[in-house]
Amino acid sequence: MARPAISPDRLWTRLMALGKDGALPGGGVNRQALSGEEILAWRRIIAWGAAAGLEASTDPAGNLFLTLKGVLPHLAPVVAGSHIDSQPTGGLFDGAFGVLAALEAVTAISEAGLTLERSITVVGWMNEEGSRFAPGMMGSELFTGMRTSEEVMAVRDADGISVGEALGSLHAAFPDLPRRELGFPMHAYIEPHIEQADVLETEGAVIGVVSGIQGKKTYDITITGREAHAGTEPMSRRQDAVRAFARMATRMHDAMAGEDLIKFTIGRVVVEPNAPSVVPAKVSFRIDLRHPENTVLEACGARLEEIARAEAGACQVEIRRLVDAPSNGFDEGLKQAIRVSADRHGLSRLDVLSAAGHDARQMAPLTRSAMIFIPCRGGISHHPDEWSEPDHVAAGATVLLDLLLEEAGVSFNQGDA
Repeated sequence: MARPAISPDRLWTRLMALGKDGALPGGGVNRQALSGEEILAWRRIIAWGAAAGLEASTDPAGNLFLTLKGVLPHLAPVVAGSHIDSQPTGGLFDGAFGVLAALEAVTAISEAGLTLERSITVVGWMNEEGSRFAPGMMGSELFTGMRTSEEVMAVRDADGISVGEALGSLHAAFPDLPRRELGFPMHAYIEPHIEQADVLETEGAVIGVVSGIQGKKTYDITITGREAHAGTEPMSRRQDAVRAFARMATRMHDAMAGEDLIKFTIGRVVVEPNAPSVVPAKVSFRIDLRHPENTVLEACGARLEEIARAEAGACQVEIRRLVDAPSNGFDEGLKQAIRVSADRHGLSRLDVLSAAGHDARQMAPLTRSAMIFIPCRGGISHHPDEWSEPDHVAAGATVLLDLLLEEAGVSFNQGDA
């Protein structure tokens, strides 16, 4: 029995084609969660899957599944994939590579006419990015029960559209698509992804064996003061929300400085009423905090909350925790299988920690999980200049194919290539 092989040309062509759904004039893609652009991408991916004999389905969270059935369908499937939503000015590879690499690997298995013991399911998780609806990872967190439907469906985007309303539009566009339950059992979960850093590129490695994902906390902090006339209100009486924010931001940055492993970002600031002659009455800002050690992450989070309360001054402060995701590791057996596959194909490899968050973090407590990284040029991601070389894209899909064959119960003769 011959071992199947991916088609590098088909995989690359599909990556470029998917980039047309939400394409930006100067390059890159804007394909945010549950948008019209994502609906177009679903149609494209479902058609590709159908041509390979894969059965499409969805669930109440708006996750997309494409399944190649095994001969023992009662067994838990092997699941692989990532997400297809993007940042407003995203690239062609973040998330999309993982979904299409999984689709290509399963297509190669289908075309080879192999008999699988277990089914293999390709997944595209809903709203990994969190750009339109915050926070991200909504599809995988609903799937695993980490968030409730009530809290997720009520989240609204900048135009006031709720997740529930947008999800209704998505499901209405595919009325005949079968629905499956949330949280079905998995035999294993494997997520290919671009690294979104430059460690692999710097070290000259093609395959990243991901040891785990560093922990992350995000906060939404609102400072409430009082509007006043900029020319008449005495400084001593002002409840200036921007002044309080400036104190907080300065102390927070100082407190998080000094250790490179701490990643602290204030990435979004909204001032109201944002008028030049009015004392600001309200400032809302978002904090992104990351660290690979959970004890340090907890201590840093507590320190940031303490600073926010201490520097509010004459204003009121509200601290809302959006994401509280501890660091996690991945399955040792799957990591070793990635190493073996890379060596078998002569692909240089390196064990790396993921500094960015992924849906695989949510899967790790549920089932044996792993991630396969490939390099991205200059470590650039979430940007139209995001780029991975065709050979690296093919290499990641090739390693994934090996793991899927092993996990789904396909055996080959010793001499098979």
